[in-house]
Amino acid sequence: MKYTELTIHTTTEASEIVSDIMWAYTDYGVTICDRNDIIALQTAKETTFWDYMDDELTEEKPFDVLVKCYVAEDVAKETVANILRDIADAKERSGGEIPFGTLEDTKRQVDGDDWIDVWKKHFRPIPLGAIVVVPEWIAYEPKEGEKTVLLDSNMAFGTGEHETTSQCVELMQKFITPQSVCIDVGCGSGILGISAVKLGAPKAYLTDIDPIAVESALHNSELNGVADKTVVALSNLLDDTDVKGDVVMANITGEVLKILAPSMPKNLKEDGVLILSGIIESRLEMVKGAYEEVGLTVVEERKKGEWYALVLRHKKD
Repeated sequence: MKYTELTIHTTTEASEIVSDIMWAYTDYGVTICDRNDIIALQTAKETTFWDYMDDELTEEKPFDVLVKCYVAEDVAKETVANILRDIADAKERSGGEIPFGTLEDTKRQVDGDDWIDVWKKHFRPIPLGAIVVVPEWIAYEPKEGEKTVLLDSNMAFGTGEHETTSQCVELMQKFITPQSVCIDVGCGSGILGISAVKLGAPKAYLTDIDPIAVESALHNSELNGVADKTVVALSNLLDDTDVKGDVVMANITGEVLKILAPSMPKNLKEDGVLILSGIIESRLEMVKGAYEEVGLTVVEERKKGEWYALVLRHKKD
């Protein structure tokens, strides 16, 4: 099958927004090629994934972040036009606070089998504390104390590679107990909710507004043998306010986190923790302020690369 590969030249700050827009129009794959990610991996204290890196990558000079997606050739013209329109709208809504770069676009025709095989070749197990995220086609023998989370090769709404996802997975390990009910808002692939169950949570509720994401989360829950401990729902947030989480997680953009702020407390237990990620520096104070207004306070703040993660609790009287 033939596909059109669409590449957008953007920035680190806008790359997640561009990729989210692309995912709304395709389930054939989205990739982000960011020099900052390569540098972060190479300079990581605990783990590196290669022995050599081109010296040019560390030079102080401007560079583009490339975000790519694939769409079926027969609908490519209309789909690409919709993607470019939505990206332009997102740039306008940002009011200049988020740099989007040139947004230059290029298109080329590719054979589906070719790009799928290349993508698989470069994917490796990703250790995130006690959790190791493993592509389902790779045979991996977990070390003592490790819990593997398998992700299907065709369901890529969050793989653990990006700082936003990895921070959530790492933070949740501080709070999950065998009694923890967990909620994953904007679940994507289901990686956070599935990781929670693997870490010992007896129940995890996963919600998303994208039907493809819900399908992905359901599939990955079954793949990991935790479908009996997960509830996956197509919704903005849980409709059942009686379901409250000990650990609630949301790895979404800062703008969406602000919109969700009034809804979050109703599903967070009084002594529970809320973990937020997907926040760039220019949106950090906005997100903090939105949650302060609804009675939550920041108890921990982390930064990895260009991205921030927050841990919040209900304010105590």
